Amino acid sequence: MKKLYAILIGIAIAFSSCDDFLEIPSETNLSTAIYFKSQSDFEQAINGAYAPLRGLYNGYNGAWAMGEMRSDNTTYIYNTVDRGQIQGEYIKDFVEQSDNAIPLNKWVSNYSIISRVNFILESIDNIEFDKAVKDNIKGQAYFLRALCYLDLVQYFGSVPLHLAPVKSKDEASLPLASISDIYKSIIDDAGQAKNLLPDKATQEPGRPTSGSAIMVLANSYINLKEWNNADEVLKEIKGYKLLPDYASIYDINNKNNEESIFEIQYKAGTDGFNSSFIYTFIPPMTSEEIYDLTGVSQSERTMEAYNVPTPDLIKAYEPNDKRKDASIGYLTAHGATYPYVKKYLHAHNIPGNTGDNWPVYRYAEALLFKAEVANELDRPAEACGYLNDVRERAGLGRTFSSSDKDAIREAIFKERRVELAFENKRWLDLVRSGKAEAVMKSYGENVRANPRDYYFPEGYTIPTQAYQNIPLLFELPAADSALSPYF
Repeated sequence: MKKLYAILIGIAIAFSSCDDFLEIPSETNLSTAIYFKSQSDFEQAINGAYAPLRGLYNGYNGAWAMGEMRSDNTTYIYNTVDRGQIQGEYIKDFVEQSDNAIPLNKWVSNYSIISRVNFILESIDNIEFDKAVKDNIKGQAYFLRALCYLDLVQYFGSVPLHLAPVKSKDEASLPLASISDIYKSIIDDAGQAKNLLPDKATQEPGRPTSGSAIMVLANSYINLKEWNNADEVLKEIKGYKLLPDYASIYDINNKNNEESIFEIQYKAGTDGFNSSFIYTFIPPMTSEEIYDLTGVSQSERTMEAYNVPTPDLIKAYEPNDKRKDASIGYLTAHGATYPYVKKYLHAHNIPGNTGDNWPVYRYAEALLFKAEVANELDRPAEACGYLNDVRERAGLGRTFSSSDKDAIREAIFKERRVELAFENKRWLDLVRSGKAEAVMKSYGENVRANPRDYYFPEGYTIPTQAYQNIPLLFELPAADSALSPYF
């Protein structure tokens, strides 16, 4: 609770000059009554609200650990030499405890953003300035709060629902809200954002659009199985299209492209806005091997590899699927060959310092959402059409056809797995499809029977207790739950 209290009571919004969307201004504890005086103040504050997103998706405590590595899509390469950074192993093997730093990072990052936007939303209507600018800032704030609570409710279930700034110690501790109340808040906020935000054609690149808010709404309605509501809102998504080449989606020279609905912004360089995903995803390697992979001269790497594609995922791609080569590459590490997440490796000049963005929502997922909704509403031909839109770009043609609801549903989840691989969708898909326990227990049996196939060195395997219990939600972080009177 101390960490959350410090976040909520301290505001931690950005307060200095900020011309660049990526800039993080200096942080100060000023009251909103003193600080918020002009349009510029709110522009700086909303820019500062985005900053925790970079930490949420980056580094060894990144969101990929809970979204991808928790599933059968990715795993770790066990490192017998350096055991200093192994929290991700516990997440993967279902043996983590409530003091694990990875769920805590998700919790703290989301509540940091929520705190920042709550102060913006409390004050913004008290200051007169350009209405279009004000609506855009409010729309971004509502979108960010909706996105954060969607993230929290999907991974933790019931959480405290802070919809106003915390200004006292008593306000820092709230009871756990019901899941239905959390979704109501998400839908309210995303609905506000949809109506306030510009479309993609007129919004500044990198910021959320009305389409971004529609995706949060659709995602929420689909989670709730409110298919008619999801159907209505998805009809409103416009201004996006599939790129002809799957690999070009992730090109750092093609950020925020026509397929991108929302992505986390990073910039290579020394300003502190860089990403480093690929350096978390590669195993111990000699300096020569790293240079061969990255083209950047650097010292030998010793840290453990995470988010490594599993044999299960590699087998899930159909023959001639262009997405496989665009998503998965192979590297040499101390003479051995391993797969790695190729879609996040692009040219850069500084070791451990890349400019790759992280995709959150793409138009391909909007099409797969439409396919899922159409199928649940007994419109199989329409569902197959959307599904084939995605498959055609992958080089698989418009070959899928069925009138069987279960078969179409299975095909959609299979397509989501390979289309959205390494984008933090797989674990949540396993949960909402009702297959998480069966799939992951079977996966655990495969690892235990064939540890070498899952990148364990000779004589090593998963812990005895691994994959025995498959909880669908993560425990609330001990740092907060130990001190809260409510949980």
